[in-house]
Amino acid sequence: MSGKLTFGYIYDFRNPPQWHRDWALHYAELIDFAAWTEGQGFDAAWFPEHHIASDGYLPAPLIAATAVAARTSSLRVGTAVALAPLYNPVRFATECAVLDCIAGGRLEVTLAIGYRRRETQAFGVDFAKRGAMFDEFLEIVTRLWAGETVSFDGKFYQIKVASLMPPPPRGRIPLYIGGFVPKAMERVAKWADGYFGNVEAAPLYLDKLKAAGKDVSRASMRLPELFTVVAQDKAQTWEELAPHFHHVNNTYGDMAAEDQALGVSGDRGLETMSLEAFKASGIMRVLSPGEAIDLFRGMQDRAPVDHVMLGIPPGLPSARFKPYAELFAREVIPAFA
Repeated sequence: MSGKLTFGYIYDFRNPPQWHRDWALHYAELIDFAAWTEGQGFDAAWFPEHHIASDGYLPAPLIAATAVAARTSSLRVGTAVALAPLYNPVRFATECAVLDCIAGGRLEVTLAIGYRRRETQAFGVDFAKRGAMFDEFLEIVTRLWAGETVSFDGKFYQIKVASLMPPPPRGRIPLYIGGFVPKAMERVAKWADGYFGNVEAAPLYLDKLKAAGKDVSRASMRLPELFTVVAQDKAQTWEELAPHFHHVNNTYGDMAAEDQALGVSGDRGLETMSLEAFKASGIMRVLSPGEAIDLFRGMQDRAPVDHVMLGIPPGLPSARFKPYAELFAREVIPAFA
């Protein structure tokens, strides 16, 4: 059933070599843009995580989220996604609690186990054990956020008398979990407030909620929609934005191919291809406001979607992308208020 739907942007802070700019100016411009979206009616700013990326894909999402939280007053901020096996759980829970204090209770966290062996190797983590590590991580973090004093003797983490001070303002930080396989959905049902993924995975998510005895009417899904743009002049938009989103597609394709990772590629590709093949693939969508409204309503009819995370074309100055964001805010967002 269609209903209220909110929107935000994902900020990966990529600075591709072909459009490279000074790093400090690049970060400052995107933080300014995130703060600007609050006044336009966007609901959130999201920060993903990758490491060892030639284009500088954001490696520190909590720091970036803190910067935006300090510049805004109502915008939700959060990770989408943070790679849980790369963190010490007590440190992660602590930094999130402090960030949530700075944000005045606006932090929401999305976690996943990651799919790149190179990243786990760089952090000294056993790639094959990251799922089991995540299970222990989730228990420790959620107990700390709930205000418990935690002692934990696990296979991966041994913790004695840990607690948080200051605590999260709300007593719990909203938690979403990403993934596509049944085990990931079981974690969502057990630990999370909702699912981060795609519409096609909704039946599995709902089945796991039912199996866990959870109230399916309270199901919540957040969708990354990185390649969808609303525009008035479609031809001009393809010319201006396609090379930038092509870079996004190909870098994700390269990451997925590194170790033949599971759960990354899907019906919409994310395989390395030429610019012309990318334009013809259907991965990038340039829609009128009305077409976008129909697209999102269709998603809501198929799944309990309550938030959509849009993409920003890396390498394009924010001033050139603002008209697209303004059009979206003016013509699309009010349809779901």
